[in-house]
Amino acid sequence: MPVRLALTAAAGAALFLLAAPALPASADPSETVTVDPVGRIAEDGTVTLSGTYRCTGGTGPVFVSSSVDGRSSSERYGIGGTRAECDGVEHHWENTGKVTSGALEPGAIHVEATLMELSLQSGLPLPRFHAAQQQDITLTKG
Repeated sequence: MPVRLALTAAAGAALFLLAAPALPASADPSETVTVDPVGRIAEDGTVTLSGTYRCTGGTGPVFVSSSVDGRSSSERYGIGGTRAECDGVEHHWENTGKVTSGALEPGAIHVEATLMELSLQSGLPLPRFHAAQQQDITLTKG
């Protein structure tokens, strides 16, 4: 790649990041996402996580995403995503995803759930976070 093209691309990326609106320091306290204290892992590596969420004022598509830490601190596995309804009412969510065989075992595991909206800013979908929760749970066979 010619140097001039690389510099142009880098400058464009920097301008895009500077023009993007800053995310709020904290979400509305009435917006929440929780994780149930017990999840399931099947023999084939399928993990099921669940919890509740509440959000308001979503103008774009909103999702509850979840992930788990693997055996090493550098491994993280996404466990599905659920479309959320931001009507101010508490709803149940459940995400399912398959991880590499042997990557996770029944027992204690760290989970992160995020309630995130894809908000159009200048024609681009950018994330707007409504709520996030991190906690340790127990995976059981099932």
